[in-house]
Amino acid sequence: MALQLVDAGNADQPIAFACRTGCAACCIAPSISSPIPGMPNGKPAGVPCVQLDADLRCRIFGQPERPNVCSSLRPDPAMCGDSREQALAYLTDLEQVTASGQIM
Repeated sequence: MALQLVDAGNADQPIAFACRTGCAACCIAPSISSPIPGMPNGKPAGVPCVQLDADLRCRIFGQPERPNVCSSLRPDPAMCGDSREQALAYLTDLEQVTASGQIM
């Protein structure tokens, strides 16, 4: 399923990409060092966040307890690719480069 353009209602970014239904790559591939409800020490790379529901949607989306790193990550064609598999591969590569200190 391709990403769809949606009205973000933001003057700085009037058009944004919507998350792909059933993807959750950004909730699985990267490590998160800040606390998440149910994961007080954050989460390691490659481990699904405990806040993902059965439909792979974030239970704490828009809530104050959602980590800032999650709130700041926005879907983007380069990151999301054309499929969930491409998004997982991109984010896994990014996680490895970031962990090693290399610049991508």
